[in-house]
Order: sequence, then structure tokens, then C-alpha cells
Amino acid sequence: MAAVLAAAWALLAAAFLAALLLLLLLLRRAGQPGGFVSGLFQDLIRYGKTKGGWGQGPAWLRLLQVPKRWFTHFYVVSVLWNGFLLIWLFRAEFLGGSLPSWIQHVHHALGRDSQSEDTGCEHFSALLVLLLLWLHSCRRLAECLWTSVFSSGVIHIVQYCFGLAYYIAVGSTVLCQVPADVRNGKELSVQICWYHIVGVMMYVWASLHQHRCLVILANLRKSKSGKVLSLGHSVPFGDWFERVSCPHYFAELLIYVSMAITLGFHNLTWWCVVMYVLFNQALAAVLSHEFYQKNFSSYPKHRRAFIPFVF
Repeated sequence: MAAVLAAAWALLAAAFLAALLLLLLLLRRAGQPGGFVSGLFQDLIRYGKTKGGWGQGPAWLRLLQVPKRWFTHFYVVSVLWNGFLLIWLFRAEFLGGSLPSWIQHVHHALGRDSQSEDTGCEHFSALLVLLLLWLHSCRRLAECLWTSVFSSGVIHIVQYCFGLAYYIAVGSTVLCQVPADVRNGKELSVQICWYHIVGVMMYVWASLHQHRCLVILANLRKSKSGKVLSLGHSVPFGDWFERVSCPHYFAELLIYVSMAITLGFHNLTWWCVVMYVLFNQALAAVLSHEFYQKNFSSYPKHRRAFIPFVF
């Protein structure tokens, strides 16, 4: 039944690819009347600074908006949920315990067949990826609380609810990659493989760059002493900003690719997750790139939106 989970992520990736292509089409037709449906689509996908005039719709539409600073809630949920899963998986792998029956039932339905067995490093790969995902959420939560400076921007309530569900789903997806013998409490020895080392190194590298870029963005609104001076927007420079408008989105993609490597390259389900992250982050990057080009006449022409030299 692993194909069911992979298909679900592939379908989600396809939906965001369709949204990206539709957005690119609408941007090409900028200046032409878009109609009611186009307005709803724009309102749904835009958030924060990219919402602009789209956020000034009817009163009933504004009721469906929440502050962008509520992004913090995503990482609170992720830290708690994925931390819970990590503890249970650690107990199952190293203390001979078994995962709760309700988790086993869910993962029997959505993940692997109950007869699946461990293949070498596979069980440790899932534990390591879940740990990386949890650490990523901890760092992002800390950055939301103590680094980022949020403006008065808003996000659609659908985006907010989707974000909460996403971080529950992605951790559960990792747990679904655990072989049945681990889920049932069979003790296994830890085997560290070469791709674990490569994946973790790439994860650390991408995480460092993402943090640097988020610090650069935050410092645009702060004095040297750290006092917030403005909630406005400026053109960022430094690190990967010299090549793309949204290097923190590109780093997010690399982080998920590093997890795919840590799982041993061959995990189809996680590559479907990576494809979702690719199109999701590309959509957000195109919107941000459009904002910078529209609002800053001297914006560097050589910068791409998302992937250096490519897109």
C-alpha cells in the first residue's frame, strides 16, 4: 500500500504544478481583467507582501485571513507531533518497544504491508530523517520567535489549515517508511551507511544557508543593535540572494532532497514529497520575485526567482 501514499503526494505535487503554471499564465496576461474566479485564485495563493491589493477585497473575504505571523503555529505543531513520533520510534528501535497500536493500524493502511522486512540500513534511515525533520522544525520555530520580523501581512485561512495538516502528514509519512519488524518491536542493530553521511552533510549545508538568508531578511528591518526600525520591504543582498530572489525557499528544497538522500535515494514516496516541495516553493518564489521586480525599479536583472541560473 506504499503506492497509495506516494500517489497522494504525487497528486498534491501535480496540484501545485498546475497552480504554478496557471499563475505564470496570469502574470503573462497582467493588465487584462481577470474575473471573479481569477481573483479568488490569486487571493488563495498569495500571502504576506505578495498579497498586495488582493488583500483589500470584500469584507467577507477578509474574514478568511489570519496574520502571517501565525506561520509560527506550523512549527509548534511540527515540533510537538514529530517529537512525539520520534520518541516512539526511538523506543521501538533501541528499547525493544513497539509503536502504539493506532499508529500501526494507520500505517498498515497507508504505508507498508505488514510482511515488509528491514533491508540493511532502512530502519535507521527513517529514524534519522525524522530526527532531521524535527530539528528543522525546532530551528524554524526559534527563527520565527527570535529572528524573523513579521509585518502586518496576512495569509488565507485555507493556507493556514493546510500548513498545520502538512507538518502532521510529512512526519507521519516518514514513519510509514519504517519496516514492519521495527513497528512491531523487534530490536535491530544500527547500521550507518555512506548515504546517511552525505544526506546529513547536505542537510547541514542547506540549513546554514537558509538561516543566513533569514537573518539577512530580518536585518533589513532592524538596527545594528537589533531594534526593529521598520516593517517595510527592502531589497536583500548577500549570500544566495546574489543569485535568486528567494534563496530560503531554494534551501528548503535542498533540505528535503537531503532527506531523500538519507533514505537511500530509492524511496519513491519521499521523492514525491520532494516534488511537492519543489512546486510549492516555486509558486511562492515566483510571487515574491514578481513583487520585487514590480516595486523596485533597480532590482538586479540577473537574479532568478528560485533556482540559481535556472528558474
